[in-house]
Amino acid sequence: MKETGNFKEKKFSWPTGFYSDGVNCDLRKGRPDLGWIFSKTPAQAAGVYTTNKFCAAPTKSTKQLVSDKHLLQCVLMNSVIANSFTGHKGLLDVQSEQEAVSEKLGIPSSLVGVASTGLIGAPLPLKKILTGIDQLKLTKNTTATRAIMTTDLQPKLCCVTVNIAGKSCTITGFAKGSGMIHPKMATMLAFITTDVAIEAATLQALLTELTSSTFNQITVDGDTSTNDMVLTLANGASETALLTSKSPDFNNFKKAYHHVLKSLAQQIAADGEGATKLVEANVNAAKNKAEAQKAAKAIVGSNLVKAAFFGADPNWGRIISTLGATPVAFDPENIDLSLNNHLLVQHSEPLVFNREEVSKSLQSKKVIIDLNLHAGDAAGQAWGCDLTYDYVKINASYSS
Repeated sequence: MKETGNFKEKKFSWPTGFYSDGVNCDLRKGRPDLGWIFSKTPAQAAGVYTTNKFCAAPTKSTKQLVSDKHLLQCVLMNSVIANSFTGHKGLLDVQSEQEAVSEKLGIPSSLVGVASTGLIGAPLPLKKILTGIDQLKLTKNTTATRAIMTTDLQPKLCCVTVNIAGKSCTITGFAKGSGMIHPKMATMLAFITTDVAIEAATLQALLTELTSSTFNQITVDGDTSTNDMVLTLANGASETALLTSKSPDFNNFKKAYHHVLKSLAQQIAADGEGATKLVEANVNAAKNKAEAQKAAKAIVGSNLVKAAFFGADPNWGRIISTLGATPVAFDPENIDLSLNNHLLVQHSEPLVFNREEVSKSLQSKKVIIDLNLHAGDAAGQAWGCDLTYDYVKINASYSS
């Protein structure tokens, strides 16, 4: 177990009162493709969703459910087929999924969220999905974390314990995302469960706030999907007092929750399609936080910067060029730039550096860009990945 301030990272496990399962329902061969998470009692629910105008049927339906009552008890999820751009039939298929889950679990269909990811424009193989629902069980396994994977190489997982009112509570999250990652939001799904008791309005406000500095600060390829969704379910099974923004332990919960969201976001960026390394941009001394985040995200999103890091090329001029093209306020005559702790530019003066040594450092699994704008006291971060030959190969044949 890893100590991280007021909370502890631990091996992935479900919070009290949560169950899960995943199966293969023949949407693809040999891998789980359908899963669910279930709470023994209705859970307070919060969500953030894609801003793509073509919002997929399951995303649209779940968004409406959460907006209405902020309560969910089960979330059904599938990969392979996105059920996006499928017209009225897509919405009817979502209703059929909800009704099947409702009948099996004995809960109202209004407490069943649905999430899908995969190919856009293809009809949902509803018969296969319904057969799969019949096979799902209430277990403590982690198969659902793999059932949502598409081109992901591995599931994204994070679990922490945090002390709330003297009790050890759990926050567990998992996510998928590999390509079409440029949130507000991306082809990403993320689900966070906790046994903390917290007001729905407080949870929603917190998720909305923290998404801006986590999931909305990652980019792989600049594309925003139709199915993006982040859901958090809090069932209160730890039997702590109801947490509000004024509770003494609120900041403890917020820090632990932020850690889970940030960890999942970084894992998504690192597992970008074809990626070989995670790229982190830290922009410091900006005029305000919004500008710091804007600059950081522009840099990790630049194809030229991404390609340079794939080749371990310390071509810092590409970073400077990208920064200069943003509307961010700074003095072009006074910036500092470092790559993996190697200072390359100081007060806008290029420094002599050991090119071979810096290039060798860029061959590591993580590249860190540090920029000081000398324009204020705000900071921002963003995460992306390198641009590789495999990215083109994967996306040149995605539907075939």
